[in-house]
Amino acid sequence: MRLSVFGIGYVGCVSAACFANEGHEVIAVDVNQAKVQIINQGNSPIVEAGIGELISDVVKSGRLRATTNSQEAVKNSDISLVCVGTPSNPNGSLDLRYVKRVCEEIGAALKTRTAGHVVVIRSTMLPGTIENTVMPALEKHSGKKAGKDFGVCINPEFLREGTSLKDFYAPAFTLLGADHPEIAAIVPQLYQNIEAPVFITSVKTAEMVKYASNCFHALKVSFANEIGNICKALNIDSHEVMKIFCEDTKLNLSSYYLKPGFAFGGSCLPKDLRAINYKAKELDVEVPVLAAILPSNRNQIERALDLVIGWGKKRIGVLGFSFKAGTDDLRESPMVTLIETLIGKGYELAIYDRDVSLGRLFGANKEYIERGIPHISQLMRDSLQEVVEDSEVLLIGNKAAEFFELESYLRADQVVIDLVRLFEGRTSDERYRGICW
Repeated sequence: MRLSVFGIGYVGCVSAACFANEGHEVIAVDVNQAKVQIINQGNSPIVEAGIGELISDVVKSGRLRATTNSQEAVKNSDISLVCVGTPSNPNGSLDLRYVKRVCEEIGAALKTRTAGHVVVIRSTMLPGTIENTVMPALEKHSGKKAGKDFGVCINPEFLREGTSLKDFYAPAFTLLGADHPEIAAIVPQLYQNIEAPVFITSVKTAEMVKYASNCFHALKVSFANEIGNICKALNIDSHEVMKIFCEDTKLNLSSYYLKPGFAFGGSCLPKDLRAINYKAKELDVEVPVLAAILPSNRNQIERALDLVIGWGKKRIGVLGFSFKAGTDDLRESPMVTLIETLIGKGYELAIYDRDVSLGRLFGANKEYIERGIPHISQLMRDSLQEVVEDSEVLLIGNKAAEFFELESYLRADQVVIDLVRLFEGRTSDERYRGICW
């Protein structure tokens, strides 16, 4: 396959060399004549072990060359990869001038091109940038229509400086955001020799995955540093702590807690966060990440409250209010906080939770239910059907198995607010609202 790679920065240089090494004919494009000359001499404009030798090999083989002529590059390629930088503006927004300029150049080249062409964005850009910046620039300067006359997709890179060759050939996955099936069939061919799963999704989802990844990496560094700072103040070996911490791949390093939904609760997480923050204050150690977790958790409760208020209905049915299904534990349950807030605002509530009902009879929380929240206990109903009959809005608080039958009981005038994504794959519509989907 013939490729043109726009931008001979870090990502562009590595992408051009690796794709050429995979047997593709690659033309690297850059406005900087010095970079073009370096490539054509068989040298690397970036410093990293192995990249210089790789570029030398693919240039000698004739599979990689560089030019400043974007028209010629597009004319002689089937796919254009945009790998230019997206630096920050002073206010934190993205500076998209390089992306716009390259898209204008590619668009102008497409104007006279009769054969099909695919524009693949490798640059890191916020969700909506393809739709609002890339496609308009390409269409304006080509006089053609994206999705009809040429293809556009995003193929985010996950390359770390210093280990980019290893990351290219042994990625966790390859991600492609394409809103047209024919594009989704073409681009994965570039990675046919790479042993890694290929995930094909929508353009905006792929744009967001890259940001979710980078933000999480930044969060992990800051989290580890804050734990390390507390450890040092306590004369504990922080590396030993985190080494053992990382051995837990069931919970600590896993997908278990990484599902968007409602606030956390229970007897451990809130209590332990308060304790570690208090200890940090005693030690005069600043822990802004750890200190922000409980306020962020409270914001999710406020978000759920806003969803209920937004419907303008007064009769609310609550399905599940222990902090998770399969327990009667109400200690620091965010659902209890939400319920008490709704009661205080004058809403009429009907509540059902089978596990809490059993807890009222003989569970460990019997005394807490009778003495701590008797006003809530009095609002409980004996069945799911009773709650549905008494309510205008159904609020789902956990994933109890019987709640999956909810849709069979719903009336046409009722709406559902889902805090736990009971119905996989469903997103917000006229009668259904997910808290963050």
